[in-house]
Amino acid sequence: MVEFAGYQMPIQYSGIIDEHLAVRNAAGIFDVSHMGEVLVRGPEAFNFVQALVTNDVAKLDDGKALYTVMCRPDGGIVDDLLVYRLANEEYLLVINASNIDGDITWMHEHNEVGASLTDISNDVALIAIQGPVAFDIARAISPVPVDDLPFYRFTKLEPGSFFGSDFAILSHTGYTGEKGLEIYCDADAAPAVWQALMEAGQAHGLKPAGLGARDTLRLESGFCLYGNDLTLDTNPLEAGLGWLTKLDAGDFVGREALVRVKEQGPKQRLIGFRATERGIPRSGADIQSSTGETIGTVTSGTQSPILSCGIGLGYVRNEADFTAPGTTLQISSRGRSFGVEVTRPPFHRQRTQG
Repeated sequence: MVEFAGYQMPIQYSGIIDEHLAVRNAAGIFDVSHMGEVLVRGPEAFNFVQALVTNDVAKLDDGKALYTVMCRPDGGIVDDLLVYRLANEEYLLVINASNIDGDITWMHEHNEVGASLTDISNDVALIAIQGPVAFDIARAISPVPVDDLPFYRFTKLEPGSFFGSDFAILSHTGYTGEKGLEIYCDADAAPAVWQALMEAGQAHGLKPAGLGARDTLRLESGFCLYGNDLTLDTNPLEAGLGWLTKLDAGDFVGREALVRVKEQGPKQRLIGFRATERGIPRSGADIQSSTGETIGTVTSGTQSPILSCGIGLGYVRNEADFTAPGTTLQISSRGRSFGVEVTRPPFHRQRTQG
């Protein structure tokens, strides 16, 4: 257990590799109740959210979610988040635990239309069950069918119908690259939900998983982590998040700066890479060209339990010689260098290639 964003969080239960493989092959259960939740309500709810984030909230209907970021006027990323449309005038924003206070302050500062903002982070628990058999397990405790829940869709449950919880959502998004559900419920209902899932999952190989496995799983899948791969000093276009940056969907904070970045081209680009020699990339290590020129920095790195080699993400100069898949680069740290190959994530789907 370690302190994280004001919470005591588990790094591991049975071991990072054991938990990681459980999620890839069966299922894992994560307590991610440290995440922040903000309810946005009222006639101006849509206008507020649309002007806050880079993605097009107009594409949402009730029961649909999207992934997005909110930016500073210079395009730097304040946070990445999920937006759930609960109803015509009600949205749920799910933000990173370490950014809760700053994010909410930012939201209030940019709430020019007068939407109602309510921080429910301390009242809501979040349990994620991820893996190939996650839905088989969740089916045993859900009061509604879950098998046909599409990706980035959710079901808001009737108050009291799920372990007595007044607020309950079953959501299909994920941060591991595997099929799974996120369960939002009242904080005081969470222990009963966790126990019921553990009992239902016993025959399916369900294992509790901690922050360690969550990080190796998301990195194998190529998902960014705020504070590492996304920061105030990076923008979504250089982070490879152009697909959620809708410059033609109306004005939002940071749009003008991002229009300029798109016109001029990002100066750096986030790439994925896998080691071709023995070595584990570590955050902060230099990324070098094949000739030894420093061209960037590792932002996330680990040993892939699936590939049994080092993998990572990092920013390099936005030049084709450094960003094209298959390009040979090297990682240099503490006087030692080892070779890597630029690889487009998800890494774990390439297990048959090496």
